[in-house]
Amino acid sequence: MLRIALIGAGNVGYHLGRRLAEKGCAVEQVFSRDKKKARNLAEQIGAEPIDHLKAVSSNADLYILAVSDDAIEQVAERLSEHLPEGKTVVHTSGAAPSTLLAPYFQRYGIFYPLQTFSRQREPDFNSIPICIFSPQSELEQELLGLARTISQSVHRIDDEQRAVLHVAAVFVNNFSNYLFQIGQEILGQEQLPFGLLQPLILETAQKVQEYPAREMQTGPARRGDLATIEHHLAYLKKFPKFRALYEVLTREILEEWLKG
Repeated sequence: MLRIALIGAGNVGYHLGRRLAEKGCAVEQVFSRDKKKARNLAEQIGAEPIDHLKAVSSNADLYILAVSDDAIEQVAERLSEHLPEGKTVVHTSGAAPSTLLAPYFQRYGIFYPLQTFSRQREPDFNSIPICIFSPQSELEQELLGLARTISQSVHRIDDEQRAVLHVAAVFVNNFSNYLFQIGQEILGQEQLPFGLLQPLILETAQKVQEYPAREMQTGPARRGDLATIEHHLAYLKKFPKFRALYEVLTREILEEWLKG
């Protein structure tokens, strides 16, 4: 059985560690600088909690770095100081290249679950795309096999492709969530419940599961309804930042549909 050391107990590490354990993988250690986080996850999956990198076991078969992008190289360097040669190390970032690990380990790669994770929600791992890459073909096949134990959606995505994928993910997740936040704040100012918008959000997300997003575009900019747009802009004078964003997005949609 593959012995895993999980480095990081944030949102990604928390859910990935639980899923690996659920599928019978031996997650033997959980590292976090926050010992409470390490202990919380370790107790759930039968692992040893540690809060010092020097305590990471040299006996694991796979080391998964589920840490922030700016910490990957530093953690890799520190691990390389005491791990034996030939150990396999991967990171879970969508944006950082695999080559960050190259100066420190011969066997390295990517194990990137493409999803937004929050501690409060249980993700459906069966449908989460797991993006795998390694410059070593044998290791890549091993990682693909591991990924298939936790998800039904497994893909070989190289560094360049993954960087593009991450850009697209920011648009559809981070930016869209910020727009939800704006809608929530506007309604809050007028003492209206955000629940009024939730069916609309769900229907919008559902439609793009079945049809191209461009074909599903609606709204005043799509229709060229300039009178409604002007009414919206007049209202948004009380929210200058939101007004500026509304103008940018409206202009882009107008130009898109004027092109035909």
